[in-house]
Amino acid sequence: MRSISLALAVVLTVVAVGARAAEPSGDASRGAALFRTCAACHSLVPDRNMTGPSLAGIWGRKAGSLESFERYSSALRASGVVWDAKALDAWLKSPAGFIPDSHMPFAGIPNAQQRADLIAYLKGASAGKAPAVAGNRNGMGGMMGGTEPHFTDLKKVGANQQVRAIRICRDSYFVTTADGKTTAFWEPNLRFKTDSSAVGPRPGAPVLLGAGMIGDRAFVVFAAPDEISGFIKHRCDAPK
Repeated sequence: MRSISLALAVVLTVVAVGARAAEPSGDASRGAALFRTCAACHSLVPDRNMTGPSLAGIWGRKAGSLESFERYSSALRASGVVWDAKALDAWLKSPAGFIPDSHMPFAGIPNAQQRADLIAYLKGASAGKAPAVAGNRNGMGGMMGGTEPHFTDLKKVGANQQVRAIRICRDSYFVTTADGKTTAFWEPNLRFKTDSSAVGPRPGAPVLLGAGMIGDRAFVVFAAPDEISGFIKHRCDAPK
């Protein structure tokens, strides 16, 4: 009987060791490259939230608990999950499978090694031991030098991005910037956004940012929503 128990213990030990060996170890440098995709929606700057919450200090944080982020799903808030290697691996593999009804639109990462690399990077970044990776989405192909909000301090942009006037005539917007130039946009190609964060524009000083590969699209960022309608003038004759 004792020999059977000993043999069983040996088998279980071998299985456990084999399972641990099968788990890939993460490489933070490879994870940094993978995070460039995540950076489209998440920053690593504390409380600088984008489409998704800031991931600064995510290691050991309870899911849905970042006070500066308002858009968590009720499912995520109620999950009780604490972000560690095991939880992050399950989440990155299948967000919908791990926490159903969350707002995460990302399908998941099926590759276990890539998940391990990304987790290693996030752990290092939370401890201040990994460089932040900015997702740089350039716009207008250099025509305006525009950059997506949250990667640029909009209080410090150049005169070619400081909006002085916007007029609309039929299906076209005409945006005049502080350098005296006016750029025309087809109505559906110009969008209006707000950014009340520390890197947003000054009140009454909207900023023009590119959003198209060939310079045909853009958006104007205001400090507050009540500025938008008052700033746009319905006018077909160009100002003298």
